[in-house]
Amino acid sequence: MAKQVQNLDRVIIRFAGDSGDGMQLAGDRFTQETATFGNDLSTLPNFPAEIRAPAGTLPGVSSFQLHFADHDILTPGDAPDVLVAMNPAALKANLSDLPRGADIIANTDEFSKRNLARVGYEASPLDDGSLAAYNVHAVAITSMTVKALEEFEITRKDAERAKNMFALGLLSWLYNRPQDGTLAFLESKFAAKPEIMKANIAAFRAGWNFGETTEAFSVQYEVKPATLPPGRYRNITGNLALAYGLVAASRRSGLPLFLGSYPITPASDILHELSKLKRFGVRTFQAEDEISGVGAALGAAFGGALGVSTTSGPGMALKAETIGLAVSVELPLVICDIQRAGPSTGMPTKTEQADLLMALYGRNGESPVAVVAPATPADCFTIAMEAVRIATKYRTPVIVLSDGYLANGSEPWLIPEVAGLPKLRDEFSFARPGDWQQDGDQPQFLPFQRNPDTLSRPWAIPGTPGLEHRIGGIEKADVTGTISYDPGNHDRMVRLRQAKIDGIAADIGPLEVDDPDGSARVLVLGWGSTFGSIGAAVRRVRLAGGSVAQAHLRHLSPFPANLGDVLRSYDKVLVPEINLGQLALVLRGRYLVDVISYNRVRGLPFRAAELAGVIQEVIANV
Repeated sequence: MAKQVQNLDRVIIRFAGDSGDGMQLAGDRFTQETATFGNDLSTLPNFPAEIRAPAGTLPGVSSFQLHFADHDILTPGDAPDVLVAMNPAALKANLSDLPRGADIIANTDEFSKRNLARVGYEASPLDDGSLAAYNVHAVAITSMTVKALEEFEITRKDAERAKNMFALGLLSWLYNRPQDGTLAFLESKFAAKPEIMKANIAAFRAGWNFGETTEAFSVQYEVKPATLPPGRYRNITGNLALAYGLVAASRRSGLPLFLGSYPITPASDILHELSKLKRFGVRTFQAEDEISGVGAALGAAFGGALGVSTTSGPGMALKAETIGLAVSVELPLVICDIQRAGPSTGMPTKTEQADLLMALYGRNGESPVAVVAPATPADCFTIAMEAVRIATKYRTPVIVLSDGYLANGSEPWLIPEVAGLPKLRDEFSFARPGDWQQDGDQPQFLPFQRNPDTLSRPWAIPGTPGLEHRIGGIEKADVTGTISYDPGNHDRMVRLRQAKIDGIAADIGPLEVDDPDGSARVLVLGWGSTFGSIGAAVRRVRLAGGSVAQAHLRHLSPFPANLGDVLRSYDKVLVPEINLGQLALVLRGRYLVDVISYNRVRGLPFRAAELAGVIQEVIANV
């Protein structure tokens, strides 16, 4: 039957069901096809920490939200326009997020008395009128999937598992998504199980055909491709971008990449991806614990490799002593902290920005390191290269503060030309015999003779004749590197190590401020993954006639050299953080500016509408 096609400029869809219902897979496939189609997009996967969370319960709900549009967007969206609810728990867990008039596609087969009672429903909300404010589409997804797969020699359980493909097919028809990529994906994923492969393809097509023939959906929607800068794009998550950035940095520096890591959510995907890339000279070591992982990475750096370790908050606590050793021996080391909600195990699959103070100060003694933070999933590629540049040039540990939102979220990425990437080999050189030697009859290698421009010490490869020197955590004498307990020498070495980090500020460029007409009296300052939420909120305020400036920090240690001047240029500075005000605390202490701290620690990113209201309130009180 011919159906009306309605054009939309943007849509927010949320797939929700049990953690075993394949919602992440369905959402990811819809995202990949949307990226292929050419829309701008942003995603928010949200799932339990348990491998198999309790089925049919509120804590067991897994969801995947996708915001796609025909224009530039910054966030996965505040509220879904469409909720695909595979059972009562999925409906109840997500209903409060839906605006009036939103579409609900409910899998009626799962709305049994038992499943309803499990989440506290006395009667089915599909029948009692409680969903009158929404457009409810009751679809027997499970039974129609099983019916469509009757001809295949598979169990009923396997047939029911394909219901996510039926839902994906229906949504793909409803929003005019391409099919070829998903069909090719299924052929590849289940190549070793031909009958399962054919069944999943049949389920996908059954969902598509249902949308095309049923009277329940009289309208098909179309969101045209976005106008993006020319180039070759791909959809990418933050963890994947970070892995690719580390490989690119390895190739551009000429250093073999060594990853010493222990699996931990949400950082494990970096280890998984890099383990596939041996052809690029990558070596991965899955250690028995966090301490071993970072120790191996530091050993690799001592041997002249690009040493990297990945972790999350609990692992950062365990790595602290070795990071302090890297500070003392002044070797390049990159530590990627993919932050999650804490303390302790906390909420492993939820996002947070609460490791900033630990990254800045969480080691014994005066132990300064460089700290950088990506702003978006795609920016994780750029920030990985920047971390390597700083680490190798200044012979220092660099901590990358990503988080679960960036790690698992995705967006289109303009694939850079390799020739346009920085030549990191130009940033450093290895020590050679004869360099940095004393005058006299018996020349001696001076391991702490510093480059006057960067204050970095020589990077000496062990085993090189003439470059023998002591290594270890006990304080060394300035220049000669011999063990020293002299109070004056210790004071000098502590100040030199801090001055080296402070000097990086001259090498990172000034903080850029987005203040279109220069008349704003309020500045919103963020760091890390708050970039999208802040940007979307600022857009809303400006569209409503408000005047507000925005700036975002990607370098957190040291800060850009002009940060103090920027802060003092505005009457009010608002700092939204997904913690209890860690950056705000540092800014107040460093610059004596009474910034306004706005904080939420719900394990989720800020909503743009929420931040817009806060910004408007600050503007009103200037």
